[in-house]
Amino acid sequence: MTPNLETKRISSRPKRGFGSRLTGLGSSSTFVGYLFVTPILILMGIWFYYPLVQSLIYSFQDISFLNPDAAKFIGFGNYVEIVQDKDFWTALSHSLLLTVVAVPLQAIIALVIAVNLNKVMHLKGVFRTLYYMPYITSTIAVTTVFMYLFMQNDGIATQLLTWFGFPDVSWYANVKYALPFLMILTVWTYVGFYMVVYLGGLQTIPNDIYEAGRVDGANGWQQFWKLTVPMLKPVTFLVIMSGIINVMQLFDQPYALARNGSLGSPAGATSTIVTYFYSQAFSFNRSGYGSAAAFIIFALIIALSMLQKRFLKEEI
Repeated sequence: MTPNLETKRISSRPKRGFGSRLTGLGSSSTFVGYLFVTPILILMGIWFYYPLVQSLIYSFQDISFLNPDAAKFIGFGNYVEIVQDKDFWTALSHSLLLTVVAVPLQAIIALVIAVNLNKVMHLKGVFRTLYYMPYITSTIAVTTVFMYLFMQNDGIATQLLTWFGFPDVSWYANVKYALPFLMILTVWTYVGFYMVVYLGGLQTIPNDIYEAGRVDGANGWQQFWKLTVPMLKPVTFLVIMSGIINVMQLFDQPYALARNGSLGSPAGATSTIVTYFYSQAFSFNRSGYGSAAAFIIFALIIALSMLQKRFLKEEI
């Protein structure tokens, strides 16, 4: 075919105008999809991304919400001051200790409950609801009830623990036992939620795998350790990562324990990295300093999540 003839054929084709192209775009599924997600993208931009960028800018400034016009750029001054503050390291040590103790403990307890509950033939929904209730109950109410349980003289839990050699004291008001009290409260609050997550994962494992294991002579413990645990590895990754995020952001329970006093009461024994950030930003009106602390929290959560991912060798 000669080039001139081909050129004539191309030029003779009808050209699509802007209106026809717009009509084609409007009828495409991609455009319709973007149209549906546009409202949530706008809301996320207003309520999440804009505050995130603004907070990052504040972290490099000496600024107060009371007088934002007097903001002064100080570079990494806030970050340097934070790492030199012993209160920050105390709060960070409490958050890390809560993460190391509470997250694995609540994952193990949730898995054990889920495995046993999965074997229940009747009233499974009732038991699942009862275990899940603490997670959806008001944190302030749960903390208040636990304070009565661990109260000196009249607390049921306190009296039971005295049989094992623990002193008869109000745990939440004692510097030595306030952090263990917070750990117990945290585990009890979240274990029901992770139990439901594990229960959903267990119901996706085919029964053929267990039947094959029984044929090979595997007992109950071997089936659990060699079959159930490996098959639930993605669920475990989700549970631990979610637990790290929840514990590192722990605020409501220490706030309720403070009882309108200074956060971290008694004597800073229940201070966490979030209560440290909140105190600096809102109690002391140091918005820039508090923003820097918030970004340190963000960096720590990312670092811990990546370490946990590497440990479990699980792709996100």
